[in-house]
Amino acid sequence: MKTKEIKTPEAWLKTAQTLSEALPYMREFAGETFVIKYGGHAMGDAALAKKFAEDIVLLKQVGINPIVVHGGGPQIGKMLDRLKIQSSFVDGLRVTDEATVEIVEMVLSGSINKQIVSEINAAGGMAVGLSGKDGQLIEARKLRRSVRDPDSNIEKLLDLGFVGEPVRINPMLLQEFAESDIIPVIAPIGVGANGETYNINADTAAGAIAAAIAAAKLMVLTDVAGVLNKDKELISALTVSDARKLAKDGIITGGMIPKIEMCIHAVENDVEAAHILDGRLPHVLLLETFTTYGAGTMIRRD
Repeated sequence: MKTKEIKTPEAWLKTAQTLSEALPYMREFAGETFVIKYGGHAMGDAALAKKFAEDIVLLKQVGINPIVVHGGGPQIGKMLDRLKIQSSFVDGLRVTDEATVEIVEMVLSGSINKQIVSEINAAGGMAVGLSGKDGQLIEARKLRRSVRDPDSNIEKLLDLGFVGEPVRINPMLLQEFAESDIIPVIAPIGVGANGETYNINADTAAGAIAAAIAAAKLMVLTDVAGVLNKDKELISALTVSDARKLAKDGIITGGMIPKIEMCIHAVENDVEAAHILDGRLPHVLLLETFTTYGAGTMIRRD
């Protein structure tokens, strides 16, 4: 015998009000593409991962085309430790030699990518896993960084190995998915001019993809509430000028700086809005997309 919880009329009314509030946003974004960078705590917590998958399926169901780009730094680190391969970082980027890039590709394109695909499919979607090497989706080149010696003041070029940056995104492949029921899940691995494999920062890859296809939204899941002001209060919306001033004044610091720079690049290249969201918050994608309140920090052009 089946039983079900009896809800009060007030509870049902609240549900109806939520759906009613979402309706205009469903109309506004129907047929639009969202690029969603998935990583951090949201990806490492099983309960949050399940809710994320449900959110992605719901977005697709109401006519939005989600493209998921994922990271996997902690998982890569664990595998390198298990295989006793030494690894170091420069400015938050993993120095990636030939041995390391094989592990990076195996973890990102293999175990992590397929786990996300399985979770979305289990939630009722039709996800397909890709890396940037599939269909020349992300053509890349070696990333070059320099550092200035504090004693001699001489600028030296750093060799980060097989760390890359996108030079071209293949929008045709992504357009095929947008016109189907398929949800692409992309590992940030790029291919060089001579077939080299490059490890690309997931934020960078997501921003490049969003700019290349002029996505309606770039949504970046992080482990913080969003951009905070000097009093540590959440800033719900910023223009590009606002964001640059906050960085110049030292209010935006650390790991938030490259995320802001990536968001600015996206919105200056035809992405309507970029959002920095707290991935630790259940259903944060739905809150940002379908409610008046929203969540996190939105960045738009001036």
